[in-house]
Amino acid sequence: MQPTISTLPLIQLASGDRLSLQVYKFLGAAPGKKAYIQSNLHGSEISGNAVIHQLIADLIKLDETQLLGEIWLVPVCNPVGVNQRAHHFSSGRYNSYDGKDWNRIFWDYEKTEVDLAEFARSQQHLSGTEIQQNYRQKILESFHNLTETIKHPSQVPYSEYYRTLLQSLCLDADYVIDLHSSTNQAIDYLYCFHSREESAKAFLLDYGILMNDYDGDAFDEAFLKPWLALEKQLSHLGKPIQFDIESWTLELGSGMIMNPESVEKGISGIKNYLASKNLLKLDGFPLPQTANHPLKLVRKSHLKNYYAPTGGMIQNRVELGSSVKTGQALYEILSFNKTENLPKIVEVKAESNGIIFNVSTNHSVNQCDYVLSIMEPI
Repeated sequence: MQPTISTLPLIQLASGDRLSLQVYKFLGAAPGKKAYIQSNLHGSEISGNAVIHQLIADLIKLDETQLLGEIWLVPVCNPVGVNQRAHHFSSGRYNSYDGKDWNRIFWDYEKTEVDLAEFARSQQHLSGTEIQQNYRQKILESFHNLTETIKHPSQVPYSEYYRTLLQSLCLDADYVIDLHSSTNQAIDYLYCFHSREESAKAFLLDYGILMNDYDGDAFDEAFLKPWLALEKQLSHLGKPIQFDIESWTLELGSGMIMNPESVEKGISGIKNYLASKNLLKLDGFPLPQTANHPLKLVRKSHLKNYYAPTGGMIQNRVELGSSVKTGQALYEILSFNKTENLPKIVEVKAESNGIIFNVSTNHSVNQCDYVLSIMEPI
């Protein structure tokens, strides 16, 4: 099965050079659901590119009858971000022109003028399939009106132009997977929305963050938030429905590297997820342990960040992925001074039990610099 490959012009630079996106579309023999998978929205978070490369190679080996529906793959989805450099280091988390986080710029239909309660009341006597079709049409019509502003002579800032092109690829999808990794160093985990916990098990990751507070500006949030809001309104009307529409962010390891173990987890997890959704027919998938996979979900509000109490050099830090207890030493700071005193060691202890899931790459810190994060148990 060969993909249709499309190159989409993105931006022309002052030098005259152009940056583009490339989309790989795999279409099955029969119509069905659409999965959209992208990587590298943040410039230094590159591991997802290796995942998509392998997915392309695996899909090419399949027969068209093994794909029910379609899969769109967009590697290196933020060429501006991935090309940002400071000396040897790749940053690319923020747009250097306006300072915005590349993953906090996206359009959320729920924030438009739509009266969602009225729409839900008008749909409550229809089937779930009919409601889904009607709501998607409203989202697409609203998005089309938004895109018309790009054609005005006044144009729009690049952040708005970029988000419009990227979201145009996925708004008609059923499943969206955004591949990230830590800007620092981290374990592998995912972000999961309320009521999608069972589906999350299919990715076969050990840890996840349950989204209990979000504003809809991130890519996964902007896609799913309107659907979650409609489900809530319908439930209030006595018509509980859960649409088979989902979005995910997978955090696969550390920034600026492609860790083979993290990449392999991403590949196997995505294939297992797509098989569990009946998009892919693969021998042995979905894996029999999927339903009972022991995914440990922690609410976003139960993440604890630790910042340096003084400037200095970090030493003797607990290892990434370690379990810690309240009062246990987490790390030390070798702190120098300009007061004619000897250097001192400052020890920092855990305020609660948890798992070390993210740590800073740089062991040199100013006071209040980020050092590590702990997943605290619910």
